[in-house]
Amino acid sequence: MSFRTKFSLIILSSMLAIYTVVGGWISTRAQQPANDPNAQLRIFESVLQHIQNDYVDEPNMEKVRAGALRGLAYGLDPYSTYLTPDQVRQFNENAKSNTVGIGAELSQVASYLYVIAPMKGSPADQVGVRAGDIIEYIDGKATRDISLYDAKQLLNGPAGSEVKLRILRANTRPLTVTVKRSSFRAPAAEAHMEAGRIGVLRLNSFADGEAADARARLQELMKQGAQKVVVDLRGTAGGSLDEAVSVANLFIKDGTLAQTSGREGRALKTFSADTKLAIFSGPVVALIDAGTAGAAEVVASAFVDRNRGQVVGEKSFGAGAEQQLFTLRGGDGLLLTTVKWASANGKPFLGEDRGHSGVAPSVEVKRPELADAVDPDDLTGNEDDQVAKPDQPNDKREVAPEPPSAKPAVEDVQMKKALELLRENKPVQLQKAA
Repeated sequence: MSFRTKFSLIILSSMLAIYTVVGGWISTRAQQPANDPNAQLRIFESVLQHIQNDYVDEPNMEKVRAGALRGLAYGLDPYSTYLTPDQVRQFNENAKSNTVGIGAELSQVASYLYVIAPMKGSPADQVGVRAGDIIEYIDGKATRDISLYDAKQLLNGPAGSEVKLRILRANTRPLTVTVKRSSFRAPAAEAHMEAGRIGVLRLNSFADGEAADARARLQELMKQGAQKVVVDLRGTAGGSLDEAVSVANLFIKDGTLAQTSGREGRALKTFSADTKLAIFSGPVVALIDAGTAGAAEVVASAFVDRNRGQVVGEKSFGAGAEQQLFTLRGGDGLLLTTVKWASANGKPFLGEDRGHSGVAPSVEVKRPELADAVDPDDLTGNEDDQVAKPDQPNDKREVAPEPPSAKPAVEDVQMKKALELLRENKPVQLQKAA
């Protein structure tokens, strides 16, 4: 073999080797997922090196670590959070705690502490806190950019103690209210009859035992001759998934009612109807609004997915998740969302953003009195948010909210629409109350 031939083979082999290595590297890079944890870890390592080598003072690495972990959890969802060692101990001793709150379901929207809904008759409700309010300060401490968990800790305290809230509400100066903390349980289900043999079942809570109470109220309506039913879920947030499934089962006799989902949307548990527990088969309409969240969304979504009846009102808030505490070596911990509640079709109520969260009504009806309410989609967490500004830029005065009785009664257009839809339906043969 000539020298020229050998040289040509060496060059060709080298080119093939380079092509193989480079091509493999490109292929590997192309196959890496967008959320590559190794790439993110390298960025954190780089930042940490700069802090260690270039920061002007000797850094406190314990504080740096805690801040980093807090930021990591903050970027997930409102309910995942970093806990200090003291908070981990408090979390584990929560059942023995004597602290109470103000009776409101809360979340976090665009770095604001957001009131999903106050419980009916709760301390928060009594002083005029409304669904959609932004709690800007708790006893003078800013809530923006702190975790939802930390904000709730500020709201909780001994029964009988008071907490001062500064509230942002659309088209008014900031409000200041003082709430007396107390243990509180939402009222039981309510029921009454409307013309046309229509029963109205109002659910104020899905706490343990509420499904049995809802069943009793529904049976009373049926004994009074109710052939059609409105299920009012407005302003009802939180509660138990099992209780919600039991309520939905009163109206739906078979099939899947709800699911829980895990990583990558994998179904963890399916909740199916029990034919023996269904007691009402007549026409039914559910009412929802932006204060409907969690367990109440289970009932509304079951009506939609199973084509059981119309859902009237506004899009619900979007909540319903379960967290697990992971304790770290330093005694601190991460409280991470590991389970989401989902509809019968597998759609989680808590989405990646507001646009993908909640249950959409089949018949949208907005209440005129809430036309100026704060829209969470408009919040940015910036100082120039219009919601954070009083009517007059230089006016720093605060006002107390008007008591509910100070405003004239406004027609309930959502209830009116629900009744209209049911009156258009012909009566059907109903099952007898058990």
